[in-house]
Amino acid sequence: MEDANQTGPIHFHFRPFSQLPEVQVLIFVTFLIMYVVSVSGNTSISLIIGTSRSLHTPMYFFLASLAALEICYSCTIAPLTLASVLSPEKTLISLPGCAAQMFFFIFLGSADCMLLAAMAYDRFVAICHPLRYALLMSWRLCAQLALGSLVLGFISAVQLTILIFRLPFCSSKEVGMFYCDILPVMRLACADTRVHEATLFVVGVTVLTIPFLLIALSYVFIVAAIVKMRSAEGRHKAFSTCSSHLTMVLLQYGGGSLIYLCPSSSYSPERGQVVSVVYTFITPMLNPLIYSMRNRELKDAVKRAMRRFLSS
Repeated sequence: MEDANQTGPIHFHFRPFSQLPEVQVLIFVTFLIMYVVSVSGNTSISLIIGTSRSLHTPMYFFLASLAALEICYSCTIAPLTLASVLSPEKTLISLPGCAAQMFFFIFLGSADCMLLAAMAYDRFVAICHPLRYALLMSWRLCAQLALGSLVLGFISAVQLTILIFRLPFCSSKEVGMFYCDILPVMRLACADTRVHEATLFVVGVTVLTIPFLLIALSYVFIVAAIVKMRSAEGRHKAFSTCSSHLTMVLLQYGGGSLIYLCPSSSYSPERGQVVSVVYTFITPMLNPLIYSMRNRELKDAVKRAMRRFLSS
């Protein structure tokens, strides 16, 4: 009753990773390095694709779009996380601020998942229907797929953010995570959240399961087409391109599924923190590294850009 009667502004603070200052400093340095690598790497990917005419193809258009999403995604989570790691008790976030962070987290994360499905379709057309690729993957369709990913992500974010922040929050409390994630914030509400948990599961199935099944179906046809290729060089190039995309799919969808498709009763804040680090810090950092190392055309474009930079 004492909590319920509080009428002042509500603020949250984030759970520290450790109570030891030395460990917190080590985590801060690690996160800072990953954040800098993520933003600089994805920015470089976007600029190189934008300035290299040889990379103005649908595949690289989607890759540049993914890199732009990863930049925004990292900037939504990392700055506040870094501040809270250094001073957990002093870094507070208001209820509207928490809602804003959650909105952009859901929006960008959902759009990321949808865009990975669009990239799988692009690879399916390129490998299974190479002669019709230019006709099927028109720039208009590419723009529609990218815009559709953003629209679906926006709709998911609006629905879940409004649903959760209409709940009553009785007092200032600790969020059992390093950012305003859905389940930890929902657990701070002083009301019955069973309907909200069911809605979250339905949205999770829509955003994670359906696109993942489409990606899996695309790869069934892709693998069948690659196996039939007579050229060893063609098979190697196809596997190299697809393995980069498939790695990102497993990291993104695997982490999201462990959090949002498991029963809320089995949710563990400790496990949630570890899994969330994967898709909020590690995946955005690995995106440019994986694609630049596994893709010859992109590696050549990076080398040309480096030579131009050094010569100037």
